[in-house]
Amino acid sequence: MTTSNSRKKVVVFGGGTGLSTLLRGLKKYPVDLTAVVTVADDGGSSGRLLDQYDIPPPGDVRKVMAALSDVEPLIEQLFQYRFTTQDDLHGHSLGNLMLAAMTDITGDFASAVKKTGQVLNIKGKVLPAANQRIKLHAELDDGTIVTGESKIPMYARKIRQVYLSPQDAKPLPETLKAIRQADLIIIGPGSLYTSILPSLLVQDIRDAVLKSEASKVYVGNLTTQKGETYRYTASEHVAALYDHVGKPFLDAVLLNKTDIMPLLTEAGQTVTSWPVERDLEELQKLVPEIWQEDIALAENDRVLHDAEKVADWFVNYITDESKTKQT
Repeated sequence: MTTSNSRKKVVVFGGGTGLSTLLRGLKKYPVDLTAVVTVADDGGSSGRLLDQYDIPPPGDVRKVMAALSDVEPLIEQLFQYRFTTQDDLHGHSLGNLMLAAMTDITGDFASAVKKTGQVLNIKGKVLPAANQRIKLHAELDDGTIVTGESKIPMYARKIRQVYLSPQDAKPLPETLKAIRQADLIIIGPGSLYTSILPSLLVQDIRDAVLKSEASKVYVGNLTTQKGETYRYTASEHVAALYDHVGKPFLDAVLLNKTDIMPLLTEAGQTVTSWPVERDLEELQKLVPEIWQEDIALAENDRVLHDAEKVADWFVNYITDESKTKQT
């Protein structure tokens, strides 16, 4: 734990758009940021590079690095650029190719992430949940076993549990150190089963989180996700986290308090997305503190967490000892 005179240490778990959005807000504040990113992605450019170069999939790592970068906008745009040509480059992002090349140069994916982060001048640390290939499996409610992060949502059935192989995958020592020293651990937002849980299912990471004295806060998703959490309530998201980690571990949950249907209408998502129900009575049985804030916005035909508002709330949360819960 840090002292009151030093920068607060914040560790964030997740992947995809949710984690990237949150980090874009947090990087503007004087906090010591560490993002622990899932490496269970097996679709698109990541999946092809995984097969061709035998490296952990770089897609989620790339998105997070771009979010934390402090370079000219054109450089970030170049890093995120995806080829649309009709040849072997089709569908690949330049950032994924750079991470694959840097892994070949350094001989190690974690070293490649670190070196590329220096090129992008990222604000904080980006650490893959494991320094090796990991497969994500899901057991559906009818007993079907699905292998592959990209395939799980395609079945559109209720998920009973997800698990990793190999089950003894090891995180980086640096990741465990960051968790031990954290003042705040943020879980989410993001796809519950395919972005958030894969990192927490790495045994040593799970144990470190449970032992950590840091405040642990889950950022509730704005909408449910077809194929993963269709019509899940807020408490069902938390219950799934507890079921997989093995015990209750959250100190607080941050939810959006406003009706997002107008935003979904604005973004044209009323058919594909459903707001997460805030079932506060059930949630109070699971989490000591429930916070509700106006933290949603519509942007580029999507409904997202407002990075500025969420980051501001978290900075106040870890610096204001007088806060009391809102339910």
